[in-house]
Amino acid sequence: MPMSDEPQRVQPARLLELQNTAVLLLDGDLRLRYLNPAAENLFQVSHRRIAGQAWASVVAMSETMKTHLLDALDRQISFTERELALCTTSGQEMVVDFTVTAISPSGLLLEVIRRDRYIRIAQEEQLLAQQRAARELLRGMAHEIKNPLGGLRGAAQLLESELHDEAQKEYTQVIMREADRLRNLIDRMLGPNDLPQKQMMNIHQVLEHVRSLVGAEENDAVEVVREYDPSIPDLYGDSEQLIQAVLNLVRNAAQSGADRIILRSRTQRQVTIGQKRYRLAVRIDIVDNGKGIDEAMKEQIFYPMVTGRAEGTGLGLSIAQSMVNQHNGIIEFSSEPGNTVFTIFLPLEDA
Repeated sequence: MPMSDEPQRVQPARLLELQNTAVLLLDGDLRLRYLNPAAENLFQVSHRRIAGQAWASVVAMSETMKTHLLDALDRQISFTERELALCTTSGQEMVVDFTVTAISPSGLLLEVIRRDRYIRIAQEEQLLAQQRAARELLRGMAHEIKNPLGGLRGAAQLLESELHDEAQKEYTQVIMREADRLRNLIDRMLGPNDLPQKQMMNIHQVLEHVRSLVGAEENDAVEVVREYDPSIPDLYGDSEQLIQAVLNLVRNAAQSGADRIILRSRTQRQVTIGQKRYRLAVRIDIVDNGKGIDEAMKEQIFYPMVTGRAEGTGLGLSIAQSMVNQHNGIIEFSSEPGNTVFTIFLPLEDA
């Protein structure tokens, strides 16, 4: 039997089933009449169970959104809202592109594309690019500063060898000490130069070590609360570097005026870091109730020498980010007064 050259016809309903975009149909009373599988996955609901219920039973619908939907029905128009913040009734928060099309006086077609993942990926890429740019800039500065510092220290040593008055040698000693201090500061700005000494390790041993150190430093002025997931598998990493990275973050939280810090460990699936996607990662949250990060500093907080404290060096966060980057991970944050969260993502696939 000869095969037909004509392509097989696909029913319109079947096309909606195959769409990656979440598609929903509302009636004139804003009740759900249809959800395609992508919409079921996005909103974590079943078409069979939710059909016939109000749209407000899926998302927390503001009066503004309700007005816009009813206006689109009444005027038979379409509209799109970009990067709209939605909160589902189950508590899930997301940022979406939201397109509404009136298909009849009693029907609205909703197309919803989730954007927060793309926004997060873009932010991560920007963060990693900033870190690379800062390190390249610092390497260039270090070269330009270390050479004259070495000459300055050498000249001070030669001068000291010619001096016989011990009182005068104090001045050359000051020159050499200050040259050494500046050199050490530059080395700290550059971050760790040694490759991580990786081996299988338990992340909770890292967190407990940091907790004991901070407890000793703060003399119980700060309460450190543990919220660990004991089922997290061991990961492949350098425990000393990770202790330093977490310690820098926790010290930063303690110095923000916080009296309560939460150390939380979880696993998270399908994590994208830069351009690479990992099936499973460890997520460590350091949460504090301090004063938060000034809005003007948020874009540059991981740069060296950026600090909001007069006595701070501005190196703690930069060094922490460098150490986590060497584990193919990343540090992200969100901050508002009374609730600042630094999150470390560490891929588990190397393990």
